[in-house]
Amino acid sequence: MATLDQCRAALDRLAQNMTTADGKVRSAAALDRSLSCRITDLDVTFLGRLADGTIKDVTSVPGRPPHRAEIRLTMAGEDLLALVDGRLNFARAWGSGRIKLEASLRDLLRLRTLL
Repeated sequence: MATLDQCRAALDRLAQNMTTADGKVRSAAALDRSLSCRITDLDVTFLGRLADGTIKDVTSVPGRPPHRAEIRLTMAGEDLLALVDGRLNFARAWGSGRIKLEASLRDLLRLRTLL
């Protein structure tokens, strides 16, 4: 089972990876939206903001998020680590239900480049 610190580090790596992206990926990441990532096995939610092509102002709260973010991810900690490390294909994990992504249809269409 992944630890809270490992999940935080994975989100930091993801944010760093997004800042170096280019082309369509950079454009898709240029949204300005609130973001939550609930880690089910740790019963914690990371909150932040997708802005300027990266994830900013990441904090964590125990349990479910206190408010509904515009883009919401839900997964196990190990899946977050595998996803960021490139060992887990997002589209397959999403399709199989291992990862849950909730957002408006417009945001989903823009984010598909990242998937």
